[in-house]
Amino acid sequence: MDPGLCRKRVDLLLRQYYGRSPYWSTLSSVITPVLELMAVSDRTAVIAEASTRLLLELLGWRGSVVHSSAHPARAGRSQRLADLARAVGADTYLCGTGGARYLCSDPFDEYGIDIALFRAPTGEGVWTGARETSALWALATYGPQHLAGLLRH
Repeated sequence: MDPGLCRKRVDLLLRQYYGRSPYWSTLSSVITPVLELMAVSDRTAVIAEASTRLLLELLGWRGSVVHSSAHPARAGRSQRLADLARAVGADTYLCGTGGARYLCSDPFDEYGIDIALFRAPTGEGVWTGARETSALWALATYGPQHLAGLLRH
């Protein structure tokens, strides 16, 4: 697909869905650099990492990103994840519903690493339809400061 056309479609869709939000100018400040990156890179991993970092920073996150390629790990899916969790000093591995279907706990048990299964809470507010919506929806609806507070509690 043509990168310029892809960038334009993403821009138009985001404006269509979130452009009327009272937080659009804030959202736009993180969307614009991602759109600019799409103009110079067609690497999904680069764009995904940049957009994730920008959104997390908008919420006040000050952590660091660790690339799995920087650490030795075994080949099996569960073994690899356990090795990577150990390499970064994790005591718990947060697993989504997709990974829970294939994850084997033995490699984690071997290292004394707990597995926590994450399921988006059901109900109202920020979690309304969380399994079907984008993080941008919550940002556009609640704003970064309010959303960061909700996520901390």
